Amino acid sequence: MRIAIAGAGLAGLSCAKYLSDAGHTPVVFESRDVLGGKIAAWKDADGDWYETGLHIFFGAYPNMLQLFNELGIEDRLQWKSHSMIFNQPNEPGTYSRFDFPDLPAPINGVAAILSNNDMLTWPEKVAFGIGLIPAMLRGQKYVEESDIYSWTDWLKQQNIPERVNDEVFIAMSKALNFIGPDEISSTVLLTALNRFLQEKNGSKMAFLDGAPPERLCQPIVDNIRSKGGEVYLNSPLRKINTNQDGTVKSFRIGGKNGTESTEIKADAYVSALPVDLFKLMIPEQWQKMDIFEKLDGLKGVPVINVHLWFDRKLTTIDHLLFSRSKLLSVYADMSITCKEYYDPNRSMLELVFAPAKDWINRSDKDIIDATMQELEKLFPNHFTGENQANLRKYKVVKTPLSVYKAVPGCQAFRPQQKTPISNFFLAGDYTMQRYLASMEGAVLSGKLCAKEVDNYSTYVDNTLHSSGELQR
Repeated sequence: MRIAIAGAGLAGLSCAKYLSDAGHTPVVFESRDVLGGKIAAWKDADGDWYETGLHIFFGAYPNMLQLFNELGIEDRLQWKSHSMIFNQPNEPGTYSRFDFPDLPAPINGVAAILSNNDMLTWPEKVAFGIGLIPAMLRGQKYVEESDIYSWTDWLKQQNIPERVNDEVFIAMSKALNFIGPDEISSTVLLTALNRFLQEKNGSKMAFLDGAPPERLCQPIVDNIRSKGGEVYLNSPLRKINTNQDGTVKSFRIGGKNGTESTEIKADAYVSALPVDLFKLMIPEQWQKMDIFEKLDGLKGVPVINVHLWFDRKLTTIDHLLFSRSKLLSVYADMSITCKEYYDPNRSMLELVFAPAKDWINRSDKDIIDATMQELEKLFPNHFTGENQANLRKYKVVKTPLSVYKAVPGCQAFRPQQKTPISNFFLAGDYTMQRYLASMEGAVLSGKLCAKEVDNYSTYVDNTLHSSGELQR
């Protein structure tokens, strides 16, 4: 079968990859001039990369790791020590670590929590551990049922002290969905904690050794093309044309930079667009269908990614850092953590500015000024006194609508990959799969979507055989 796919982010590319593996011919259309969607990156005039976000790969990402393995690029993941490192706001310039020993799960996670005495007291640790027991024993069903509560409300229900939230989960909540624990669904954090505690290397982190479009997306494209598939950039989806029975007749593609649009016909069609873009494309004929009406309950969260190049080294820590700042979520010195960005003498900090809703429309200068004020607290020795570090240049990347905002109740709005339209399917981290809004969720959604399309192909073939049409 020939399948038209709109969107060359991880969801669309993984869908195309698994469809080509199954013997189909996917044709992917991407609106921008760069691969990757939410993991896109670009080069500036100096040849330095800047990215849409700070992308971290976890040991608890089985589908992502399988994809790396299938592409033969496992060596591009730079694994860091099995730790979680937090800044200490009350002691500027210092850090608190959760170090996971080389022991089976969940023993290693329990040991990491118990061995950290900087952030939580023993009574708080015990209360937190007891509170997690239902999630660990009752599994994913309990986790998904907890979607009716925010993380803060869930902690209260479990009689877990509020200080646990303040010390640990404000930072983790912002890192996972760019919003605070009062807003985020408890399902998001419980899903992460379950994976981190039940898999030995679940919370172990890796950085890609270079820019995602080149080091991850391009190998997927090469794989797709090697099996007869196609990928086109600068080819936006303009309209989904339908037949009288509601099935898809064609995709209208193109019409960018003065070019004419083209009608693309295929045997099946996939939207791998972000949910907010897809909502604008839903044909009038479909808009009253329950699956599409529910999408109104999903909306992207604003995110700002900040890149700062300095004239000297600010840190020697080769890891992701949780800032515990009111404005910043997580950050890393990419000149240390990423092979392609390596610089032995100068730092390039990449920081996630979140929550960003009050800042997304502010000027880049305002954002940089606020970021630098926060950095003075994180690195007091470098930004006070006489010999201060100098900012050489900066880049601010704004995404007004990024991953869907995972507030309580969102699970009910998430669609399956298969839709009531027989020849139309959905891929994207907003579609229903257990890993929520993440790179792993995007890859898994693409894989699940490819399976549904393949099932549709089998159904069509069987129908044609039974009707005798293949013999005519």
